[in-house]
Amino acid sequence: MQLSIGQVAERTGLSVHALRFYEKEGILAHQVHRGPGGRRVYTQQDVDWLRMCIMLRMSGMPVPEIRRYTELVRQGDGNELQRLDILKEHQERVRQQMDRLQECMDLITHKVGKYQDYVNSIAAKAVGQ
Repeated sequence: MQLSIGQVAERTGLSVHALRFYEKEGILAHQVHRGPGGRRVYTQQDVDWLRMCIMLRMSGMPVPEIRRYTELVRQGDGNELQRLDILKEHQERVRQQMDRLQECMDLITHKVGKYQDYVNSIAAKAVGQ
């Protein structure tokens, strides 16, 4: 199945500009082929790869690190340990980020409870008057 850049943008949620940026930055696992008239032609495999890269990016992986991972994938078999190291390091960063976010959520939940109790007590006093 061949997909246009617009179709890939629609399927991934990326803008056409972002897709071109990802291609320029060397983040696509395979070189994008050109169809008649020089238009970019993508495959479902490209879409799947981009979705993974989007998730890595959303979780805070820097573009150079995604590029490094992509380069290793392009090289093929034999560097799986390096790929594993990149992913494990990122996994740990995400785990730490989740811990910090949980601490934030705990504080916010506590404060919401305090304010809710206060607002409820004011409302109860107003009803009692």
